[in-house]
Amino acid sequence: MPKKRSGGGLTATQQAAKFLGVSVLSGAVLAGIALPAAGALGLAAKGTVQGFDEIPANLKTPPLSQRTTILDSKGGQIATVYSRDRTVVELKEISPYMQKAIVAIEDSRFYEHGAIDLKGVLRALNRNAQSGGVSQGASTLTQQYVKNVFVEEAGDDPDKVAQATQQTLGRKIQELKYAIQVEEELGKQKILENYLNITFFGQQAYGVEAAAKRYFSKSAKDVTLEEAALLAGLVQSPSRYDPVNDTQEATKRRNTVLQRMADVQDITQAEADAAKAVPIKLKVTQPKNGCITAASGAGFFCDYVREVFLSDPVFGKTKEDRAKVWNQGGLTIKTTLDPQAQKSAQESIKEHVYETDSVATAVTMVQPGTGKIMAMGQSRPYGFGKTETQINYSVNLGMGGSNYGFPVGSTFKPFVAAAALEQGKPPTQMYPAPFKMPYPSTVPTCSGQPWVNKGNQTLENEDEKEVGPYALREAMELSVNTYFVQMIGEIGMCPVVEMTNKLGVVQGSGKKLPEEPSTLTLGSDGIAPLTMASAYATFANRGTYCTPTAIESIRTADRKNLKVPKSTCTKAMTERTADTINTLLSGVVDSGTGREAGLQSRDNAGKTGTTDFRKNAWFVGYTPNLSGAVWVGSPTQKVRMERITIGGEYQEKVFGGQVPGPIWRDAMTGALEGREAPPFVTVSIPDPPKQDEEKPDEDEDNKPGDNQGGQGNGGQKPWPGISIPPDVLGGGGNRGGQGNGGGGWPDGR
Repeated sequence: MPKKRSGGGLTATQQAAKFLGVSVLSGAVLAGIALPAAGALGLAAKGTVQGFDEIPANLKTPPLSQRTTILDSKGGQIATVYSRDRTVVELKEISPYMQKAIVAIEDSRFYEHGAIDLKGVLRALNRNAQSGGVSQGASTLTQQYVKNVFVEEAGDDPDKVAQATQQTLGRKIQELKYAIQVEEELGKQKILENYLNITFFGQQAYGVEAAAKRYFSKSAKDVTLEEAALLAGLVQSPSRYDPVNDTQEATKRRNTVLQRMADVQDITQAEADAAKAVPIKLKVTQPKNGCITAASGAGFFCDYVREVFLSDPVFGKTKEDRAKVWNQGGLTIKTTLDPQAQKSAQESIKEHVYETDSVATAVTMVQPGTGKIMAMGQSRPYGFGKTETQINYSVNLGMGGSNYGFPVGSTFKPFVAAAALEQGKPPTQMYPAPFKMPYPSTVPTCSGQPWVNKGNQTLENEDEKEVGPYALREAMELSVNTYFVQMIGEIGMCPVVEMTNKLGVVQGSGKKLPEEPSTLTLGSDGIAPLTMASAYATFANRGTYCTPTAIESIRTADRKNLKVPKSTCTKAMTERTADTINTLLSGVVDSGTGREAGLQSRDNAGKTGTTDFRKNAWFVGYTPNLSGAVWVGSPTQKVRMERITIGGEYQEKVFGGQVPGPIWRDAMTGALEGREAPPFVTVSIPDPPKQDEEKPDEDEDNKPGDNQGGQGNGGQKPWPGISIPPDVLGGGGNRGGQGNGGGGWPDGR
């Protein structure tokens, strides 16, 4: 009869032996149980053929997470990103020394046993039973591979990782069942290949190829005997034997591996002794992970690509699905970023605005007709330092940008003009445009409920000499605030709302623009530079708006092409309207507020913008084949750009054409160098009649305060041929007291 303990029943060792016998008879042997002897008491309950056979045998091996490479449009590398730094290689690409070293130290009988090593199991069970603790394990290389599969599948979820690595009987039996399956399906060579690619070697390196690159700056196929022994020794405890932090411990462990290789006759003792005498020589390559390592200041564009991937349903139905694909990696993402344009943008930024300045700048370029983002940069680098940031000033909040974007000032006026032209207003349209005036008392909206000026607020032009009447071209060139408020007072806000919707213009928060005169004429709400560059590209593209796009193609690790989001192009205005805007904005850079931004060698157009208290300054401009937006200001909106030094240059007052303009000019010049210079299609706009020929003498019946015309312009009277729509000059104000002097509206330049 079996020998029993004093309390009755079999001893722990006998219980384990009984289960081992049952497993052998059923064709499945429990292996590698690194458990205390007392833990074996529960084996008998599970140790049946039926219970073992009920475990599913289909091990779902997840694709190994690898690094993703992000390229520019010419194939140059921007950055590599990964959740786990790994490059999968075939066994033939791994040094024979490495193959032998890992087998010798981890499972020297690997080629002799099946899924388990029976001798190792018996030895481990006996040792553990004697010690009453975990003194020895017996997991084969195959079982270790299976465990690593569980860990890989768990990803970065700490609970799932703990579950995958827990030392429980159920987990061990499951590993055994899967190990048997793997042995039958893959064979020894493939198991070894998979093991070397999945295993963690420390220093953020997963797989032998990444490990060889990390510690020795070479490929796995090129590691020497002593280098292979060092890498193989790391697997048991990457932190304890880390050669970067503890050369002495790493040397001991390496020499243990070398001796084991000699003991199993993979190398001679002389070879082992010679290798032991070689000091560890590392050539460490620091991990370069993420957009912080991006070349040419493209860290923010790199981050934008990631945001696009994680937010676009084309890459997965849910956010979790998309994140899983991104973290799995192994992708080669070719983007739209043009290296010439990106280089030029960064050089211009560095020339004009320093990263240590109290204000920052962001530059974004878009290709008309395709929506391709050609450049994206800013003066404060991507990072975590004092003068660095991870906020992308060029994009909306939902894509990693600032909370609200930045007020755009008078760069909004072309949208008003386009809306008016689409409503049938002629490019010769004139308004009195006094220096100072109240906002209209009411303005029609899309809802049918008019906006009402309840605060009787006023607005004024930048220069008190700016007194109308003006026609559209001169009003655009001089950026006359009162002209455009009168225009929207006549056409209403709904045409402007409809136009901006067609142009993809939203607030930086992603919300639609509010129907308020200050927003829809003078750009008082925050908008992102990418949004502005894309909207202006519509003018260059003769009225067709194309949504911005950053990704051209994506190839997976197994060389399959993924579907990528494409730009959607829609007609936003007639060609005639776009051509008219191009004509008007060409005048801005020729003789208007944007003279300092003008390009000399090709057709170009643009608009300046400066907001109240000079907290933001803009220049948005374009040629027929490239559109660009430049913003300068404080990201916190707390700096008034008066008596300020920017880029080493003192500025008494910052205007849109004065600081952003030259940044745009230099960035665009370099971006377009050597490229075609197509012309705009322009229209003929007659000059307005000269004021001194038609201006009547002032009489006592039209003094300030009278109701004949209501211009409020210091005594000017209506001019012959000038239509003054009802309510254009009546009332004033907006948003409860943010009118003139209230600090809420742009000043117009």
